[in-house]
Amino acid sequence: MIRFEDVSVTYAGAAGPSVRGVDFEVPEGELVLLAGPSGVGKSTVLGAVSGLVPHFTGGTLRGRVTVAGRDTRTHKPRELADVVGTVGQDPLSHFVTDTVEDELAYGMESLGLAPAVMRRRVEETLDLLSLADLRDRPIATLSGGQQQRVAIGSVLTPHPRVLVLDEPTSALDPGAAEEVLAVLQRLVHDLGTTVLMAEHRLERVVQYADRIALLPAPGEPLTLGTPSEIMAVSPVCPPVVELGRLAGWSPLPLTVRDARRRAPTLRDRLPAAPPASPSPLPPAPASPTAAPSPLPPRSTFSRLLRGRGPAPVPPSSEVAVVESLAVRRGRVEALRRVSLTAGPGETVALMGRNGAGKSTLLAALVGLVEPAAGSVRVGGAAPHRTAPRDLVRRVGLVPQEPRDLLYADTVAAECAAADEDAGAAAGTCRALVTGLLPDIADDTHPRDLSEGQRLALALAVVLTARPPLLLLDEPTRGLDYAAKARLVTVLRGLAAEGHAIVLATHDVELAAELADRVLILADGEIVADGPTAEVVVASPSFAPQVAKILAPARWLTVAQVGRALA
Repeated sequence: MIRFEDVSVTYAGAAGPSVRGVDFEVPEGELVLLAGPSGVGKSTVLGAVSGLVPHFTGGTLRGRVTVAGRDTRTHKPRELADVVGTVGQDPLSHFVTDTVEDELAYGMESLGLAPAVMRRRVEETLDLLSLADLRDRPIATLSGGQQQRVAIGSVLTPHPRVLVLDEPTSALDPGAAEEVLAVLQRLVHDLGTTVLMAEHRLERVVQYADRIALLPAPGEPLTLGTPSEIMAVSPVCPPVVELGRLAGWSPLPLTVRDARRRAPTLRDRLPAAPPASPSPLPPAPASPTAAPSPLPPRSTFSRLLRGRGPAPVPPSSEVAVVESLAVRRGRVEALRRVSLTAGPGETVALMGRNGAGKSTLLAALVGLVEPAAGSVRVGGAAPHRTAPRDLVRRVGLVPQEPRDLLYADTVAAECAAADEDAGAAAGTCRALVTGLLPDIADDTHPRDLSEGQRLALALAVVLTARPPLLLLDEPTRGLDYAAKARLVTVLRGLAAEGHAIVLATHDVELAAELADRVLILADGEIVADGPTAEVVVASPSFAPQVAKILAPARWLTVAQVGRALA
């Protein structure tokens, strides 16, 4: 169904090909997972299937890519639309209508399907992806995860023979991700749909793949094999595989179920009581990718933060205090009776299904929304009543899309604007960027950075004002395991310096590695609040893989287990 024949893609101005010598075939009715570190060309390979590469991205494509017999070099994306459905990393770039139901119908209208067929398929897709309650909602009012489900649904309704998906579960809560992957598996097994997808959160998807296509490094040849074969040699792997390597299991387990069957002997080798809090990560492995360069040690980062910039807001026993907060967004009660505190040096993870109110709570903490009832105090001030120049010294938010903070044409211009906004000495932001991204030139355009690099730049922009409270919304979206490990190292260093960190995340592995406390929200209310081990081990949805494997003991990470065995 999909055939790559010695394909190489070189973009204008690039020193060499983004991908080289890609040669493999995806037969009809298979789900193939495209894996590899950030920056190795996975999105380029996916774009070549839909015709976006090179028709919209530019560059030179050598070799041949065919889909259902059609050469993508001679067929533009609109001429492949009846065969290929594509969802990229940014679902907002796909939407052309205002409401959920209209968006699900739009693709079928473009193909001229009969109204009766369109109505039936819209209803089927609403049920498949649990979108029925959102059918009349404006897309702009949905959470990031809800928007991602709508984007997936919009390519399912035309019933394409091939689906191309780039990070399809990156913004989904664990339950929604399982639903979407179950739908994809049903399409593959029952309808013969061919699926080619890239995903960094391998712990979610590796067990669904028929085969894995591994791109180990930029320009290196692609390797195709079964999940077991590829995971045995892959530089990126989920925690269940990493635990299997640590324990010396062969063959390596791919699922929690497989690992639990071998876990009794490992449990016998471990102490009865693991550390109560997450343990630091080991140094991130070297990665030949475009992800951020290794982050500076804590002492370097501390020097950067202390050496420049405005005087910090005097510390208090609580950096943020939320009491009985209620927030309304139009007719929707987004939050009700929410109370929490965050103290200096504390890291709090907000978890819960898509639309539970996590991003709204962060928005209230940074003053973007006004409480309908209750109160929010950050550094003793109400954020929504605080002048922006004062607010940036109290709280900083890195949103789901870091590029929302980046509006200049170059990295140097972004840094200059951040210094001015924060009232900091010239060069403050650039010094932070140099520590995080030492190889990024001043004249680089932010849109040319990888997802991980944009995140690091946005983090430097926010940290220029040295806010005691740092908020992050889905900070690991688009990051591979090595880039995520480097981010955790930075955030741990900031917490050690006394910054309070509140992050909204669907990444259960991140919460296990980093958070002191976990709050779970449901329908705008806090339903659980406690130490990370207590909350996540008791939850089938939010427990990390190691906790599921070694339960009832409260082990959370492979790093914890490794140190105990050593």
